[in-house]
Amino acid sequence: MYQLTEINVFPIKSLGGCTLTEAVVEPRGLQYDRRWMLIDPQGRFVSQREIAAMTQLKTAITPPFLEIHNQQNPEDRLQLALVPALESMEKRPVSVWDDTCIAHVYPKDVNDWFSDQLDSELCLVYMSDDSRRQADEKYAPIGQYVSFADGFPYLLIGEASLTDLNQRLEEPVPMNRFRPNLVFSGGEPYEEDQWGDFRIGSIAFRGVKPCGRCIIITTDQKTGIRSKEPLKTLASYRQENNRILFGQNVIFMAGEPGAIIRTGDQIYRL
Repeated sequence: MYQLTEINVFPIKSLGGCTLTEAVVEPRGLQYDRRWMLIDPQGRFVSQREIAAMTQLKTAITPPFLEIHNQQNPEDRLQLALVPALESMEKRPVSVWDDTCIAHVYPKDVNDWFSDQLDSELCLVYMSDDSRRQADEKYAPIGQYVSFADGFPYLLIGEASLTDLNQRLEEPVPMNRFRPNLVFSGGEPYEEDQWGDFRIGSIAFRGVKPCGRCIIITTDQKTGIRSKEPLKTLASYRQENNRILFGQNVIFMAGEPGAIIRTGDQIYRL
């Protein structure tokens, strides 16, 4: 038996996420997941790889708003509409790794807030429903789109995998180091590496590729402080073709529009 135990949405790429009890499933990811992103003056995405202080900005979904605050100063907060007024926003091309897509740009006051918080010249952008960014064609069908996530719509991790890792570490790390959308109980450590088609309720998903990890998992999501772990330990037993693996990248396959998943749902491998 497998059970969905945690659902996480990260509205703004590389900022703190929201742990939910239920979420709407969409083809390019959970509703609101990584639909916003910070870019540099050249239009390239920025992340915790470059700015560890992004961990200090936390998000909350409080319909009809997305709220962002600095955890060091909770009163210093920004409130944005979950449904932006796109007609009043400029469009521009932005890049995520080797991909380029069109995004809507927020006005100066919003961009200045993020720039001040992170001490860098930044601009907030939004991906509308008509923007198209193809998921990696080596692993996903043509027409399988993704948000501003690194490469795939969903990331799945089993609790058993984290338990096994933590038994190898001097100091255990929480699941938030790995920023998964979907966490499940049941099964063996790293079993998700081999998952193909599976179902949560009536919604069909497919595991397509184990997730290669980077320096972000060495960043404490509460303090922003970096260390060598857990990347160092994972490299000792989870390295394959120069990639350090933890978690499984997942794509949406089929389901009713607006379908909802909830913590406690059973997961069925097909």
